[in-house]
Amino acid sequence: MTKALKASGFLGLATMMVVGLYQFILLSGGTGVPSWMIGGHAHLGVISILAIVMGFAVPAIGVTGQLRTAVTVLFIAGQWGIPGVVWVGEGAGLTFLMPTAFLWGLALIASMLIMLYKTLTQDPATPGGGVSPASLADD
Repeated sequence: MTKALKASGFLGLATMMVVGLYQFILLSGGTGVPSWMIGGHAHLGVISILAIVMGFAVPAIGVTGQLRTAVTVLFIAGQWGIPGVVWVGEGAGLTFLMPTAFLWGLALIASMLIMLYKTLTQDPATPGGGVSPASLADD
């Protein structure tokens, strides 16, 4: 599951970079960049960096089982849902989709609250409870 978070993060960063290059093409051609494109670009970039960080934090904190699955699914849904709804809702004129931003935002918040819970309740003596010289295995 952490592989999914890391892969989604790197894919998101690559997508954000492509959008950034497209924005540069628009600007160098004398055309302005629509605000909805800038907003989606910024959100995807920041949340994608957090996805990569989450890919390392989940095993480091010791999140396992259904909570691990929930964190991964909720975070990836929010990572792509927030910028996606901005691009599709505003950019493609499907503004009726804009209220779903609350759903994607809640997915991100839920994943962070699960991580908070595991951080506060983990036993320092359990695996993932502290710094280890061993490198983390990926699943």
